[in-house]
Amino acid sequence: MDIILSETRDITIEQVVALYKANEWSAAEKPTELKNALSNSHSLITAWDKEELIGLGNAISDGYLVVYYPHLLVHPDYQGKGIGKRIVAKLQEKYKDFHMQMLTADGKAISFYEKMGFEKAGETMPMWVYKGNEH
Repeated sequence: MDIILSETRDITIEQVVALYKANEWSAAEKPTELKNALSNSHSLITAWDKEELIGLGNAISDGYLVVYYPHLLVHPDYQGKGIGKRIVAKLQEKYKDFHMQMLTADGKAISFYEKMGFEKAGETMPMWVYKGNEH
């Protein structure tokens, strides 16, 4: 398997929606907004198996001090093969000198991110106003 990561490859709405639906993320229900959000991220790393989009991770940032990683998805058929780890490593390399790298994790994602060097942020509590279902 020759998986390629890219910061410049174009993605279509159809490719994005297929990936989000495969992971049962509710953002797939808003395809135009989702594509626009990803396209306007500070960084977007995509993972490809030939012409198939099989993963992505994005970053939202002020460009100097703080970066937030809102989405990391790998198609279920490709999970457990190190693709998510490669995407996060590429993002962390880009933002390694920032004062704060942050994300919100739940379920099995918690142990994944802990292996990538993330830890619970003191006594902070995640909070949101959310118009979705779980993801």
